[in-house]
Amino acid sequence: MPSSLKPSAQRVQDALAARGFTNQVVELPDSTHTAAAAAAAIGCSAGQIAKSILFVGKQSGRAVLVIASGANRIDEKALQQQMGEKVRKADADAVRSFTGYAIGGVPPLGHAQPLITYIDQDLLAYPQIWAAAGHANAIFALTGAELVTMTGGEVVAIAQKTPT
Repeated sequence: MPSSLKPSAQRVQDALAARGFTNQVVELPDSTHTAAAAAAAIGCSAGQIAKSILFVGKQSGRAVLVIASGANRIDEKALQQQMGEKVRKADADAVRSFTGYAIGGVPPLGHAQPLITYIDQDLLAYPQIWAAAGHANAIFALTGAELVTMTGGEVVAIAQKTPT
């Protein structure tokens, strides 16, 4: 049966299947480019969106993928401590080069290059989360445990804490 998914979303579906996961990529009529847009399109909380943000070590040039709860900002100082060096957010060209996908559609797996991956511990509090699947309208549902297994990522405290 031919796929109705866009090629980039089909690559994510194929990566899931190759790793033995049965999660299904779906394409929505509305954009899921941002965590807020994804939550609105899906009908879930922003916290259930697993947003993928790529950083690059300033000295080493190593890429690290941070998968964070859509409700959280990433604490770059905590990330720098994890990596042992200063980091910068990757620009659009670097994101495409390292992952094979455009910003707004970066999935947690199936990248062009192997990536160090850190997972926001807050994502594991939800029974179901949603991740990008190759382009701005494609997503798939998963659990926090599946996210850890499919990425081989390290669960860390990476959310920026707001002062109380």
